[in-house]
Amino acid sequence: MPHATCSKRLLPVLGLSLATLFASQSATAYELYADEDTHLNADLLMLYGWFNSRKNYDGTPGGSSWREAQIQYGLSGDQRLGAVGTAYGKLNWTSSGTWGDGDASGVTDGSERTTKIEEAYLGWRSGNLIPVLGEDGLDFSFGRQVITLGDGFIINDDGLNFGKGVAGGELNRGGGYWLAARHAFDRTAMLRIGGEDGLHGSLLWFKSDNRAQAMTEMAAATLEYSAAPGTLGFTWLHGLGVDDDYASAFQKERDGMNVYSLRGAGDAGVENANFAFEYAWQDKDAGSENAWYAEAGYTFAELPWSPNLTYRYSRYSKDWDSLFNGFNRGYGTWFQGEVAANYSGPFNTNNDVHHLALKLSPRENLTLGALYFDFNTLHTRNALNLDARELDLYVEWAVSDHLILSPLVGLFQPKKDENSGGNQVGGNGTNVYSQFTVIMPF
Repeated sequence: MPHATCSKRLLPVLGLSLATLFASQSATAYELYADEDTHLNADLLMLYGWFNSRKNYDGTPGGSSWREAQIQYGLSGDQRLGAVGTAYGKLNWTSSGTWGDGDASGVTDGSERTTKIEEAYLGWRSGNLIPVLGEDGLDFSFGRQVITLGDGFIINDDGLNFGKGVAGGELNRGGGYWLAARHAFDRTAMLRIGGEDGLHGSLLWFKSDNRAQAMTEMAAATLEYSAAPGTLGFTWLHGLGVDDDYASAFQKERDGMNVYSLRGAGDAGVENANFAFEYAWQDKDAGSENAWYAEAGYTFAELPWSPNLTYRYSRYSKDWDSLFNGFNRGYGTWFQGEVAANYSGPFNTNNDVHHLALKLSPRENLTLGALYFDFNTLHTRNALNLDARELDLYVEWAVSDHLILSPLVGLFQPKKDENSGGNQVGGNGTNVYSQFTVIMPF
């Protein structure tokens, strides 16, 4: 699957592990003004990353070394409206860039720079205006904002950030490919009904301004039931159109496509356990496609460092369109493997993945992790063979309220190279990949 059908990630709030921080999609805030009814915050988030890959996946020999940076800054706030709820909103900008060789997949060349509005939205929450729906049982927002459904298996954000390395630069969003400097959908309207417990749902409309995503426009609805053992949810999406000037033949099938999914997540009443699944299918002009995963994990809370062990199996049919999926619950979701998900592929289509994760917590602000992936291509006729194995070792360290460090080393070994049906340049030996990210929220 082309990069244009995957999406990217990143933006934290403090107080949890980085896996949760990265998935939160909002920066921390500095309070400018606050009283009983009014809050006004200044938001600032800075990110910097160093990246090195000994192998490339764009047909060029040698490896790549590059750097990415992002600064997000703006205002957010809310105003209580007496007995009729609360108005809220956010306005911020993102400045980003890429330096050096550009990334190992060749979608950036190291010359990307830009500053643009990232989020600009207004909303209203009902408070206790409608008692039958509970507190804030209605929540309506519109504008430029992030939309996530479930755990991001299908819709996480509009985070795909191509640079000048492909399509003559027409898909360039200004740098920050791995950091995914831009997440927000350009135009949205979202109505949430029923709060977060019991029966609740949402109605949504969103349109991308991302040329790499063919400026896709979609409508969606969700229906969920949440209780102590977990959440069971249903999602429906309908494609309303794409921009034919930028859409590939594959992406043009989003126009009129219907997507349905059934998902669940929780501990199922088992203390220290975590379970999750989702089954999704797409009806489009070329036929039906499906994707699904099942996951189970357990935290050994009584052992030193509280190890958490998780296994997941996921499968994506031959022409599955992964739409706007992304980094949601931490490394490995839904960018499976730092090398595979970002540079070499497979990009969540025509493959299955066995995934095993181990996380250790020596301290409250420190996480050590190991992620193993086994990728298998389902159909190789007229497609690259992207069978591979990857092991990622990482650290997540919240040094202080305003400094978070995360080094990672990845070992990636494909079955095939560019001369035998794969895409790794320079043989199918193990690629040693490294990255070091610095996150500074204020």
